[in-house]
Amino acid sequence: MKKLLLFLLFLVAVYFVAIQIKPVKDVSQAITNSVLKPKEYVNKEGLTVKSRIKIPDGFTRVDYEDGSFQEYIRNYKLKPYGAKVINYDGSHYFNQIGHFGILEIPVPKNGLQQCADALIRIRSEYLWDNNRKDEIGFNFTSGHYCSWKKYAEGYRPKVKGSKVTFHKTARANNSKENFYKYLNLIYMYSGTISLYSELPKINDTNKLDVGDMLIIGGSPGHVVMIADVIKNEAGEKRFTLLQGNTPAQSVHLLKNLEDSSMSPWYDLGLNTRIDIPGYTFYKSKYVRFK
Repeated sequence: MKKLLLFLLFLVAVYFVAIQIKPVKDVSQAITNSVLKPKEYVNKEGLTVKSRIKIPDGFTRVDYEDGSFQEYIRNYKLKPYGAKVINYDGSHYFNQIGHFGILEIPVPKNGLQQCADALIRIRSEYLWDNNRKDEIGFNFTSGHYCSWKKYAEGYRPKVKGSKVTFHKTARANNSKENFYKYLNLIYMYSGTISLYSELPKINDTNKLDVGDMLIIGGSPGHVVMIADVIKNEAGEKRFTLLQGNTPAQSVHLLKNLEDSSMSPWYDLGLNTRIDIPGYTFYKSKYVRFK
């Protein structure tokens, strides 16, 4: 009888130890998940820039007007999740780990639509689609301005070294097909150097908006565009980025491989080092389309 009583007491003790241990294991698992499995800020079902990217707790999207360039970019259509970055020649880009979305922008087979060119195309198509065609125009690296309006009227550049003159050598043509011929011309004679020289600078990261660009002007240089902006109650902003590249390839949304806990969101600073997949901006500068 005494042995039976001791055995029953042992079972009761085991039960109470078990119910005390279980919550500890649950807490341990939760901590492990939070550390080893960062929260996922990518919605694989989303088919626009905005719907593909989730927002961290405590942040909200910065508001922009309907019809603005910012909302145009946020609502840009994406290929289904898992689409690969394709080079202009149809081959797969060798590095497929740095992106989480591909924009629905064709890659011309002529190889001209490189990093700056892809962003020039996005801006130009926005102006075209919003009946602001007379605003389409860019400087060549030489500093000479080349507008779509003059090109459509038949004016073509004559380039001799650093000297550029324009002459009416073609019939007027306002078609979309001719518009893309104009863009090919811009791709040939414009780039990160001309964009950095031509466009207004942003010297306060608190003023950065969707559509602004992180840039280093050079040959080669590089440029990426802000695809989305969020803000918390303390006024801190976080950003996502998109880019074209060299060689010409699919325009894509970038992961943040340096901070997987926040990817694809970035904390952008001025005159700081910013690492993106495949490239480093050692002294960050920003510009904005006019």
